[in-house]
Amino acid sequence: MPIENDGVMIILSSPSGAGKTSLVALLSKLNNFEVSISHTTRKPRSNEIPNKDYYFINEQEFKRLIRNQEFLEYAKVFNNFYGTTRTQVINYLNNGKNVLFDIDWQGADQIKNKKLDYKLITFFILPPSKEILFERLSSRDMKDKLIVDDRMKQFEHDVLHWINYDYVVINDNLKSCFSKIKKLIEAEIKNSSKDYDEEFIRKHVEKLTS
Repeated sequence: MPIENDGVMIILSSPSGAGKTSLVALLSKLNNFEVSISHTTRKPRSNEIPNKDYYFINEQEFKRLIRNQEFLEYAKVFNNFYGTTRTQVINYLNNGKNVLFDIDWQGADQIKNKKLDYKLITFFILPPSKEILFERLSSRDMKDKLIVDDRMKQFEHDVLHWINYDYVVINDNLKSCFSKIKKLIEAEIKNSSKDYDEEFIRKHVEKLTS
């Protein structure tokens, strides 16, 4: 059972290109919020800073961490490993810090299944349309059309996991999406009423997958 002064775990997941990393960056600027920095075996993108955006390690080191049971969650995504180590996260939570996770549905499922003694709030971020998602992926650090095509194919699978999250938010505008998530987090922490229309989300998912 969560202790009153402990921090809260907040997971943001999304299909690739829907904007969860940008949203986590905005949320991290809020008072008392910290970002859980993931380890990954993939190469850094041009705009990423090692040990700030990710801990970039090789596959041998990643597997050593798995063997030592140091991960709170890990997954293989697009042929690269991603994982969150346990120690820093637990230290943040025990010191009353809210911890943000920028992870996919596999990692989110692992954390939920661990049933840790901390409050957990989960968000799934969706794009306004597949066309806009394609534009975002194409303009990102992905010049290879095959990579973009792989991400779009994976989207069809990833979007089906929306049902396993507490809230689904459509990222049609970064600032308004951030504001919605912020208000929902505040409402959850205070146990107050929430402005959330699940039926609208369900119809949007149907449109994305039709």
